[in-house]
Amino acid sequence: METIKKRIEELTEKLNYHNFKYYVEDNPEISDFEFDAMLQELEKLEEQYPQYKKNNSPTMRVGGEAVSEFAEVTHYVPMQSLQKAFSKEELIDFDRRVREVINNPEYVVEHKIDGLSVSLEYVNGEFVRGSTRGDGITGEDVTENLKTIKTIPLKLKDSIPFLEVRGEVFLSRDNFNKINALLEATEQPLFANPRNAAAGSLRQLDSKVAAKRGLDIFVFNIQQIDGVSVNSHIDGLRFLKEQGFKTILNDSIFKNIDDAYSQILRIGDERDSLYFDIDGAVIKVNDFAARAELGSTAKFPRWAIAYKYPAEKQTTVIRDIKVQVGRTGVLTPLAVLDTVRIAGSNVSRATLHNIDFIKEKDIRIGDTVVIQKAGDIIPAVVEVIKEERTGDEIEFTMPDHCLECGAEVVREDGEAAYRCTGINCPAQRLRNIIHFVSRNAMNIDGLGPSIIEQMLDRNLIETAADLYFVKAEDIAEMDKMGEKSAANLIAALENSKTNPLYRLINALGIRHIGEKAAKSLSKAYKTLDNIKNATVEDLVQIDDIGEKMAVSVVKFFNEPQNISFIEKLEIAGVSCVDDSDSQLVENRFEGKVFVLTGTLVKYKRSEASAIIESYGGKTSSSVSKKTSYVLAGAEAGSKLEKAQKLGITIISEDEFEEMVK
Repeated sequence: METIKKRIEELTEKLNYHNFKYYVEDNPEISDFEFDAMLQELEKLEEQYPQYKKNNSPTMRVGGEAVSEFAEVTHYVPMQSLQKAFSKEELIDFDRRVREVINNPEYVVEHKIDGLSVSLEYVNGEFVRGSTRGDGITGEDVTENLKTIKTIPLKLKDSIPFLEVRGEVFLSRDNFNKINALLEATEQPLFANPRNAAAGSLRQLDSKVAAKRGLDIFVFNIQQIDGVSVNSHIDGLRFLKEQGFKTILNDSIFKNIDDAYSQILRIGDERDSLYFDIDGAVIKVNDFAARAELGSTAKFPRWAIAYKYPAEKQTTVIRDIKVQVGRTGVLTPLAVLDTVRIAGSNVSRATLHNIDFIKEKDIRIGDTVVIQKAGDIIPAVVEVIKEERTGDEIEFTMPDHCLECGAEVVREDGEAAYRCTGINCPAQRLRNIIHFVSRNAMNIDGLGPSIIEQMLDRNLIETAADLYFVKAEDIAEMDKMGEKSAANLIAALENSKTNPLYRLINALGIRHIGEKAAKSLSKAYKTLDNIKNATVEDLVQIDDIGEKMAVSVVKFFNEPQNISFIEKLEIAGVSCVDDSDSQLVENRFEGKVFVLTGTLVKYKRSEASAIIESYGGKTSSSVSKKTSYVLAGAEAGSKLEKAQKLGITIISEDEFEEMVK
């Protein structure tokens, strides 16, 4: 046992060292293969001998159990915001106020990272708690999510009695683009910018989701420290870097505001070449004793100020308006512009969002317009210069049919977006196939986005139906595959042919029809052919199917390319019949509605839901008078409170277990 313990300690130490070299210093010493082999060995040992797992184990980077809500954290040292300046004159005024208190102040200038501010706390050198800024006084405990960020040390170089630092969590531009591409491919709302994406990722209740986002951090301030004396900002950053934190260390000290402003302009010039977003630069008094003398207002410190870079605007002409079909089928109008340079790059196109945006601003082909980069990322038209109109400008209308596949384009009541209804639309192929094979749809194990992309690139498939005709030898030739992986994938495809009908309905990607509605349709109609022949009037008679959903189903089955897709699935041998009655254990829960809340120990939620359905019951995500039982786990919140108010029966996992015995 002692040998096992030492090996776990050795692997933990080595992996943390190589994590630091790779993610913080950007200077890897071993290959990814060697690192992964050590990590895999550590994971297996920790699984067998959990008593020896270290608090700073790198395996914690993958995330743990999901929580129902975040606990509140009160900041002993308030996490204040910064006073903002938009001109050199405002910086000069800041310098004047500082010099009224401090003789010959020294300034440091650093990047203002556009991310989410957090506090990290360490006791005896070990990371114990991390929290969001919140309102500056009260934040949220996001410790488990912060542990997944590889640039946050779980253990410091020295065993410092207590240390609290402040940093900015952010997403690199590359990771932001990857996340939005995946969200678009799976028909989820996109993040507007990297800052929103970082904030949304850090506040995920499931830390496993946060771990996949590739968050990063720069630490820029010491909030509290015991056992070590630090006298200046630059000394503090040097100390933090020695302890294993990722910082942006600039040793330059500026004796006057003119030199500090010159540094701000230099940072502004390089912002387009950075791999992360900044929205300004920060001037700080370097000496901590001087900071203490200057003090703070109720809102911000008097020893620092943030200079915000202005959004750059340019004037150009709209030569045409093209329509782009996105991976989710949404048609987006794009302005084709006379090329202009803005925020460090050449711009020849700008988003026009949707037809309502075009009408609101009265944008026409041939108009002279003002554009800027929204959040310095996406070029957008902000104003039409109508005085420049000649009368030759052309009004724009959205097309009736998809320019990619010819399918009908629809705009539903209450929505701004126009959508293509074709399942075989080339623009939507990747998204449609990813959804088709996903866990809640056909659940084809081993068929991830990268493999699907390879199949499309190699012309092995055009639609999801073609997956069932791909040969094992073609798969084996793809990158990172081989004969065994190919055989496993073919087996998974074969197994999926006998999936319950609701999985196939969900996999079709019918607008507004998710897993729950798919189950209701499957149970009511028993075959895909019956659903295809149903009318709107028929469909709305089913529980959980509203008029908008019914219209969507009818439109889907009226589109010729969707019918051809289903016929191809039938030729491949995919089951289009509901045999759920044969899967029922019995009907003891028939007519009963369960709501699951809190953290369950004995079951995953999906497992508990499957058991309930196998006994003829239903699950719901919300508590109402129709709810029969609330299965409550640890830390159950508002749903439990509502159930208590409504007098609904609340059961524990043990009681649930007795009910299904």
